[in-house]
Amino acid sequence: MLELKNINITFDEFSVTNLSIAIKQGDYYVILGESGAGKSMILELIAGIIKAESGRIFLNNEDISDKNIQKREIGIVFQDYAIFPHMNVFNNIAYPLKNNKLSKKEIKNKVIQISEELDISHLLNRKTTNLSGGELQRTALARTLVLNPKVLLLDEPLVALDVSLKDSLRNFLRKLHKKGQTIIHVTHDFEEAVSLANKIAVIHKGKLLQEGKPSDVFNNPQSEFTAHFTGNKNFYDAEYISEQTIRIKNTINIIANPSEIMCKGYVILPADTLFISLEKPFTSAVNNFEGTIKSIVPSRFGKEIIIDIGINVSVLITEKSFQNFNLEEGKYIWLSFKANSVRFIPKN
Repeated sequence: MLELKNINITFDEFSVTNLSIAIKQGDYYVILGESGAGKSMILELIAGIIKAESGRIFLNNEDISDKNIQKREIGIVFQDYAIFPHMNVFNNIAYPLKNNKLSKKEIKNKVIQISEELDISHLLNRKTTNLSGGELQRTALARTLVLNPKVLLLDEPLVALDVSLKDSLRNFLRKLHKKGQTIIHVTHDFEEAVSLANKIAVIHKGKLLQEGKPSDVFNNPQSEFTAHFTGNKNFYDAEYISEQTIRIKNTINIIANPSEIMCKGYVILPADTLFISLEKPFTSAVNNFEGTIKSIVPSRFGKEIIIDIGINVSVLITEKSFQNFNLEEGKYIWLSFKANSVRFIPKN
């Protein structure tokens, strides 16, 4: 297990504040956040490239806070790969082994083994200046994995790759994780996080906002930032004003599952639980509002419709539905959703 306990560090005008996380052996742990959130700084702290002003780091119950990078048994792959341009692929991969008092034969065998796993054995004699981005990424991974690190750190490993290379590298990382490799992967892409992680941490301005299983983080965000960052656009300040009634933004009342706790919090209206119609519907949905279409935005799977019902609500529909409804900005439309689709998160 890797543990960061009460880590604090300030760099220029940026700081990581009172950070505590615990990563179990075999976890694929994704640190998710915007650019400048402190994600890469956390990796550098774990690797030993920079030192915290206070707090401690433990690996399998051993305090490694004061150990240098070579003694931590932690490997890091940088976003820019940090490949040695004057060495060929073989020597780049072999470089970290040369201080381990291994014979040339042992080094060669290890390099060949890892290069075959990463499908770059045909590149071993190639100059690194002639490699593609995907080949450079795999070479950097091989150079790190050849030492069998207890923890593998990845800094935005997919950001510079095209779609086909991303898919290939994702598949490799999944296989590596299944073999038991502990991986800490930082990214700003929540879809990337969902496709790989078994645990996610959301970082904002150097602070841990939320962590947990991907389904917990994405379906039950605990802050407005997390909700918006993970694609939950229908997230509002709200409060229960009666057993079944929630008031959103002091503007509209909706019916939700009963609660005996009258408190303030947040409401999420998942986009895939919302329905639209041209006339007032006669359904089991108890929440029905007439509103005006404010904007129509193309999305990956069709159209995103923003409807003003007193609050702005985002609804996703298919291209076919969009054509059938003959929708346009300014048009009146009905929005419906069931009480059991409303998610309420009490404020701490």
